[in-house]
Amino acid sequence: MSRRIARRSTVAALLAGVLIAGAPAAAAPPDARVPAIGYLANEPTPDSLPVLRAGLRERAWIDGQSVEIWPRYAQGKPELYAPHADELARLNVAVIVAVGVPAIEAARRATKTIPIVMVSPDDPAAAGLTGDPAAARSNLTGLTTFVPELSARRLELLRQVVPGAARVAALWNPASGSAAVDLKATQAAAQAQHVEIVAFEVRGDSDVREVFVKIREQRVQGVIVLADALTLARREPIATAASRNRLPSVFALRDFVDAGGLISYGAVWTDVFRQAAGLVDRILRGARPADLPVARASRFELVVNLRTARAIPLPIPLPLLRRADRVIQ
Repeated sequence: MSRRIARRSTVAALLAGVLIAGAPAAAAPPDARVPAIGYLANEPTPDSLPVLRAGLRERAWIDGQSVEIWPRYAQGKPELYAPHADELARLNVAVIVAVGVPAIEAARRATKTIPIVMVSPDDPAAAGLTGDPAAARSNLTGLTTFVPELSARRLELLRQVVPGAARVAALWNPASGSAAVDLKATQAAAQAQHVEIVAFEVRGDSDVREVFVKIREQRVQGVIVLADALTLARREPIATAASRNRLPSVFALRDFVDAGGLISYGAVWTDVFRQAAGLVDRILRGARPADLPVARASRFELVVNLRTARAIPLPIPLPLLRRADRVIQ
């Protein structure tokens, strides 16, 4: 009997040793966890999140290894921004990259503490994104592609493809503070170039086709579209309507030309998202957003859509084509 008891004791000891050896290791301390980056935007595009990932990889932040990136998209449904932002805040991500004013506003409502890196085509001050008196406690930094000085350049480009153009339409969203600033800059540039600007509003409930019927009735010789979240979201119907009405069109963002617009002159998006990756890197390494001032895009590109030019039809001057950074055939 004593031998059986001894054997049982030995087996129990061995089993206990096996269980202890196979027990899971203690959880890693919080500062050793893989940080998560929330990404909030309207839709995926090839020169946004992929470029951000590449920029982070260059700084040793590899998605799925040293960092996790969690994208959330509204897909043309503005009501989805708020629940997506709330979800990212509940997940307690280390930083949120928010693209466009609706995404930025949703992120700011969702959290006052998680750092937000914004990427916006709007003027931050006009959109009410900066100028907070509690700037020292602000959790917002980032980049804007809004450069009002480029308004004169876009008008010049339109007049290069329509020599002698004296009456030009400006399509804008009156609910956008940035578009209002851009419209004033465009009007000032037009006055200096002896061009009349006829402004046309596009609102959330506007029918783009009807707006272009009114534009055409004014016998304008071209149209400049002022970029903001609303016009960007409607870039395809706007570009299509301009082409069908045989109106040369100039835009601030390349996205419009990719959708069928004629010419764009504005920020290089890949540069902007690489810079955003740099800001995310600095925040992940301990920098405070309040110490990182909002920057403006500094590198610009000229894009020409020859397919649209042929559809209007409209000859594009050879010198302009030679200066173009990209030509869509």
